[in-house]
Amino acid sequence: MIERSPERDAAIRATLPHVPRLGWTTAALEAGLRDAGQEPAAHRWLFPRGPVGVVEAWIDLRDREMEDMAAREDLLALRIPARIRRLIEIRLRAAEPQREALRRATALLALPWNAGVAARSLGRTADAIWAAAGDSSADISWYTRRASLAAIYAATMAYWLREPGGVPAALEFLDRRLEGLARMQRRRATKQG
Repeated sequence: MIERSPERDAAIRATLPHVPRLGWTTAALEAGLRDAGQEPAAHRWLFPRGPVGVVEAWIDLRDREMEDMAAREDLLALRIPARIRRLIEIRLRAAEPQREALRRATALLALPWNAGVAARSLGRTADAIWAAAGDSSADISWYTRRASLAAIYAATMAYWLREPGGVPAALEFLDRRLEGLARMQRRRATKQG
């Protein structure tokens, strides 16, 4: 479980404007804390694991923000694939102003020594999306659903960060991935039936 507190969330939000220029660094953290009227050295006890700890906490904050935004919508009126699509769309639209921060976070998590944090964060995000979509499975499908979604979500985010078409192009990419998954599931059901 990741540590959560209003102080950490405020520090992350204050740091975000500095990330495009300074990256996910101690300098960005200190600048953000100064902007928030806090002691710049507070990053040492707020985020003892340093910048990678801030990125992990930011991803967790984005998961919670997505859940809050989704709670304001009637997602249960949609079929499951449409819920998943809408939740990813919420994340993409919310991340639009922080695209460069997300690009830099992705680069930091791509370093081999940060693989554990990257995997944990992706797993938590996939779980948050499924939970917001109303999934209550408790069998082996709990794992397969999250693994499939993690792969689709990661591919969609990579596409969105790389391509100039913005959210609409990323959603078209996502639609193709979701349709491919549905085709694969139909084939598997046909073989088993």
